[in-house]
Amino acid sequence: MTAILPRETLIFTIARLLDGVKLVAVGAASPVPAAGAMLRRALDDGRRTVRLSVLGSVEHNFFTNGSAELFDCAGQGRLDAFFLGGGQIDGQANVNLVGVGDYPQTQVRWPGSFGSAYLYFTVPKVILFREEHTPRVLVEKVDFISAPGVSPPGVYRPGGPVALLTSKGLFRFDSGRPGFTLESVHPGHDAAEIAAATGFAYETPAIVPETPLPDPATLTLLRGRVLDELAETYPAFAAEWRRDLAALAA
Repeated sequence: MTAILPRETLIFTIARLLDGVKLVAVGAASPVPAAGAMLRRALDDGRRTVRLSVLGSVEHNFFTNGSAELFDCAGQGRLDAFFLGGGQIDGQANVNLVGVGDYPQTQVRWPGSFGSAYLYFTVPKVILFREEHTPRVLVEKVDFISAPGVSPPGVYRPGGPVALLTSKGLFRFDSGRPGFTLESVHPGHDAAEIAAATGFAYETPAIVPETPLPDPATLTLLRGRVLDELAETYPAFAAEWRRDLAALAA
C-alpha cells in the first residue's frame, strides 16, 4: 500500500466533509483546509462546480472586495461551508480566539475574534480544524467565547458546527445534545490516546473506525493538481509537502 502523509489524511477528510457543497470559503493561514477544498473541487470536476474562495489568493478567490463580500454572501445564505480554529475549543463547540485567563487581563493574547461569531451563526456547515490535539487546546470550558457553538432556543441561527478535525481524529457535533462524538481515529493513533489528549467529555462508540484514506486515483489528484494549485497561495507549505513526498519515496 502507498504510504500516505498525515496531512494528506487530513486533506482527504476535509474533502469528504465538503461533499455536496456549492460554495466554500477558507480564511487566512489555512493551507490544509484550502487543500481540502481544492481536492473537493477536483473530485467534483465534471459533476458540478464547487466555487472556492481562499483568502489571500488571486487565482482561487472570486471575491474582489475582501471580507465585505464574504460576509454579505454568508448573510444572504449563499455560503455553504467555512472553517474555524481557535486557541481553545470546548465540548460545546465554543471557540476562543482571544486569549487565556480572565478577560481583559489575559495572560496569553491571540489575534482576536474578527468575524468568527458572525460566520458561525450564518454558515450552515462550519468545520472546526485544529491540528494540535492536546488538553490545552481541547478544553473543558474556554476562557473566552469568541464564537458560541450553540444558541438558546428562539435564537435565529441557520449556521453552526458540524465537525471537529484534529491531527488524531474526527469528531461529529450534535447541536441537539449538544456535544461531540468521536467518529474515527487517524492511522497511527487510537481511542485511548485521544481520550487522554482531550480535555472535554464526548461520546465514543463501542468500535471506533479508522479514518478512511484516499484511493490511488485520489492520491494522484491530491499530489498533482491540488498541490500545484495550493502552491499559488501557500508556496512554503507546498514546498515542504514536496520535500516530505521526496523523503517518503527515498
